[in-house]
Amino acid sequence: MMKKYLSSLGLLLLSGFSFGQSTKIEFIEYDLPNGMHVILHEDHSTPVAAVTLMYHVGSKNENEGRTGFAHFFEHLMFEGTENIDRHQYDKYVEKAGGTLNANTSQDRTFYYELLPSNQIEMGLWLESERLLHAKVENIGIETQREVVKEEKRQRMDNQPYGSFQENIFKRAYINHPYKWTVIGSMDDLNAAEEKDYVNFYRTFYVPHNVTLSIAGDIDVAQTKKWIEDYFGTIPNGDKLNIYRDKEFLSREKFAAKYKTEVGMLMDSKNFIGDYNSLSTEDFIKKYFPKASEKPHPIPRPTIKEGLLTKEIKDTIYDNIQLSGMFVAYRTPELNHADHYAVEMLTKILSEGKSSRIYKNVVEDQQKALQAFIFPFPLEDPGIVLTFALAQKDVDLADLQASVDAEIKKLQVELVSDNELKKIQNQIENDVISSFSSMAGIAENLAQYYTYYQGQTNLINTEIDKYLAVTPEDIKRVANTYFNPSNRVVLYYLPKK
Repeated sequence: MMKKYLSSLGLLLLSGFSFGQSTKIEFIEYDLPNGMHVILHEDHSTPVAAVTLMYHVGSKNENEGRTGFAHFFEHLMFEGTENIDRHQYDKYVEKAGGTLNANTSQDRTFYYELLPSNQIEMGLWLESERLLHAKVENIGIETQREVVKEEKRQRMDNQPYGSFQENIFKRAYINHPYKWTVIGSMDDLNAAEEKDYVNFYRTFYVPHNVTLSIAGDIDVAQTKKWIEDYFGTIPNGDKLNIYRDKEFLSREKFAAKYKTEVGMLMDSKNFIGDYNSLSTEDFIKKYFPKASEKPHPIPRPTIKEGLLTKEIKDTIYDNIQLSGMFVAYRTPELNHADHYAVEMLTKILSEGKSSRIYKNVVEDQQKALQAFIFPFPLEDPGIVLTFALAQKDVDLADLQASVDAEIKKLQVELVSDNELKKIQNQIENDVISSFSSMAGIAENLAQYYTYYQGQTNLINTEIDKYLAVTPEDIKRVANTYFNPSNRVVLYYLPKK
């Protein structure tokens, strides 16, 4: 589904994917000359619209020693811009009767405003400001450092089992950047300087690395005009960097940086006057008429990691009262054909009280207070995660054996037609609920375009891929991916 929560643990939001729906989602899409991709969905059922931007940058785009930047920018981008004062960004939306938020994953950073439809233009202005010249400077950086530290304390350090994600991923991945958490290392964020944050902004917050997706009560022609007004004029490439430098550097620092073009003029009256009086666009046009707008390549990890070759087991002692078990199996990337069978397998094991793990391990054997298994799909190879909270006096090895037995059944026996049909019905029900909001539709449209090489229409057809999964497919993926040699097992025990 589009969003899955571990609400019982109070843990981190996990972003997944929707399946499409039986009623076709109509949309139009196109590219602006600067490389930004635009998707529009018109729906007049309610007088609201979701204005969303998905930047194709997550924690996997970071470098070791400078982790946590993608999530940090999710916070920093609310610090204001050249034309929006600090801490005023959200007030524009709230005064207009809307809501806003953002979230970050391993693969992308997502910003959205849900607005009355007569406020769409304001939403576009706000987001264009964030893209063009957000304030990436020390005063905001220092403020958000403390915010992120507090978030880590609340969500991870002071939560029972809160370190599970860090401990799972650093064992499930050897070299791939998925091995660190989205929130990253506080030491890395503390060590980073202003120039590190500026470089990250210039590298990833560029038009050709973002998808603008709007869904709701819109007039398409008018919305296109606003998009052109607010985003079509944003330059790309070297010209965008010059634009941002003109906004934030002093005249002396600007002239020193671009001494080849303007250094000799920095003391001339014409240059000084133009620097202070001309608009940024006119200044660049006059002094940098040949500035390139060619987009730069976006850095993406090239590391390929296949299945694990040996079971990894470890014990974590935590401030908990009940023992818990976490098991992670390496699974293929979202674009892999087996993704659909893997997800259906997890539903058979752990979707509702009639699922196999709940019925047999929790209810009949009473070895766990709760137990579930869910997919953690990612753009590069992901994982499937199992969690089980043991009943008092139940040994974790015994609990693990019971969960393993349910997986073993899927490896040797075909799922019945009735059970398969039940899962298919659940998927069709999920389809309806997944698209109950304009924000959900806009986010799905952007994700399909971003993760599936431009196949936005998967929003309408992907359900067929799930319904095409056979009992034989489920048995095959159970044997391919759900083996002891392809997993990480963590036992969480109470500190003595």
